[in-house]
Amino acid sequence: MKSRIPVFLGLLIVLSACAGGPPPRPETWQRGDYRYLQTYLSWLIETQMDKQAIEGLSIAIVDDQQVVWSQGFGYADRHRDVPASAETVYRVGSISKLFTDTLVMQLAEQGKLDIDQPLQRYLPNFSINSRFADTAAITPRNIMSHHSGLPGDIVNGMWTQHPRPFGQLVEQLKSEYVSNPANTVFSYSNLGVTLLGTMLETVSATPFSVYAYQQLLKPLGMRTARFAPGLEGELASKSYRFGDEKPEAPLRDMPAGGLNASVLDLSRFMTMVFAGGASDGRQLLKPQTVAAMLKPQNADVPLDAGLKVGLGWMLRDNLNIGPIAEHGGATLYQFSLLSLATDHKIGVVVLSNSPNQALQKINNAALKLAVAIKTGQAFRETETPAIETRAPNAAEQSQFGGHYATMLGYVDASNTGDGISADLNGNSLDIVVRPDGKFGIRYWLLGFIPIQPEELAEVGLSLAEIAGRRVLLAHTEGQTVPIGEKIVPTAIPAAWRRRLGDYRIVNLADGEAIVPEHCALRERNGFLVLEYALPSFDIEKQTWALKPIDDEQAITHGLGRGMGDTLRVVKMDGRELIAYSGYLLQKQ
Repeated sequence: MKSRIPVFLGLLIVLSACAGGPPPRPETWQRGDYRYLQTYLSWLIETQMDKQAIEGLSIAIVDDQQVVWSQGFGYADRHRDVPASAETVYRVGSISKLFTDTLVMQLAEQGKLDIDQPLQRYLPNFSINSRFADTAAITPRNIMSHHSGLPGDIVNGMWTQHPRPFGQLVEQLKSEYVSNPANTVFSYSNLGVTLLGTMLETVSATPFSVYAYQQLLKPLGMRTARFAPGLEGELASKSYRFGDEKPEAPLRDMPAGGLNASVLDLSRFMTMVFAGGASDGRQLLKPQTVAAMLKPQNADVPLDAGLKVGLGWMLRDNLNIGPIAEHGGATLYQFSLLSLATDHKIGVVVLSNSPNQALQKINNAALKLAVAIKTGQAFRETETPAIETRAPNAAEQSQFGGHYATMLGYVDASNTGDGISADLNGNSLDIVVRPDGKFGIRYWLLGFIPIQPEELAEVGLSLAEIAGRRVLLAHTEGQTVPIGEKIVPTAIPAAWRRRLGDYRIVNLADGEAIVPEHCALRERNGFLVLEYALPSFDIEKQTWALKPIDDEQAITHGLGRGMGDTLRVVKMDGRELIAYSGYLLQKQ
């Protein structure tokens, strides 16, 4: 049986046609009349829910200080026949980080911390090993902008029925290593923001969830919003995957992803941002602080290749409506996206109880329509490239063929003589050339049907030499994002060759929701690789290329999240184990 393709390639299997076309667009836009927006977005949402098996979804749109539309679609609880509504409470995932970062900035305004000082000043017990000499300090600022160099996650114990207090990670990190030098590359880190939550507890002498409620959620009037390990209550949505109800495991890392909220709750946060930090007559942040959080922090980081990030906010400007600040979120089964068109004070938030790739499409459409209606000016459509492609010629094969470490794992892109065939975790991909000269991807459905739907055709790939690294860039909808690096094998020391084989995890606790199986160290194309499966998510093989550092340490190849992480050999009770992301693996 073939494994399921990775999340962003999930669009490839969405081949069903729409039941009907969109409602006709008006010839002129009546300023402030949002009726067409409601009609069009209702059609788009229902179409996407049907195509992508989304059980329930809620949306809210804000025009400055007013919610101009909010509605639920589908079911919050199908078994009890409870419809989704604007009051349905979801797990909002990483949107939580905006709130944790806002709490940090409140303390900075009060003079209780300086975001440019080392984290250790406010979290004295924090320390982590580094193999990099003379690097910048880990600070609240570079944590909020995901440039701290910290690992993305400590996965073991993150999603579990019995989460330990997230503050215990401070002690656990004393034996771990940073993944990158600080301030050198964007590398998204749940771990970093969780440490900020521990810092907040230390500075305020108050439990994080209590402090967040007292200082932000309650003053904002977010009536049903709370930070908590799990999701429960009469308004809480169930979770679904491919139509089946799934258990949403509690989360250890609450500051990074533990907020429960409705779209109406999150609308209160958006209106606060548009009001320069004010809410119901109370100044929760200074206007200059709000502006600072929306300002790019990484303009002088070459390896980010133009990717922009503020303090907490992801930034883009690709819809012809001016700057957009946003943050998405995902738990095991619930997905979310909150986006602001800051020049126009238009905000959109969409929450869903099922994994899907529809939220960006819905949010983009909502932003463009709402801005057009607010201004009375029709928006300019973003140009999309032609879908026609061709096989790469000999020079292009030489340029692109090779091996890659990407955010989705190790990729072997082999020259076949008449093209390039790539393998990603057991999935066959053809590398093709688009009319604009960029490379594209064609997926072989079921192993023998070549397809390239519109969504995939819009993604172009290129290679760039940046700071001595061969960086793989993805180009889509006017954005350029680093997604990996072209790599070459590193000699495998004899000590690591002796470790090749199958492994089992020996420190799993009861109730773990993420359980890697069939773990192994292998040699592949000259690379030392780590392989494992996640059967509960239909991932039959995940492969990471490793770079041995010495006889007892190896790191995952590449740049960005999940790359640069350390595998360490440790000795316990006379046994040799490999430590990785909180797991201890023993050779079988």
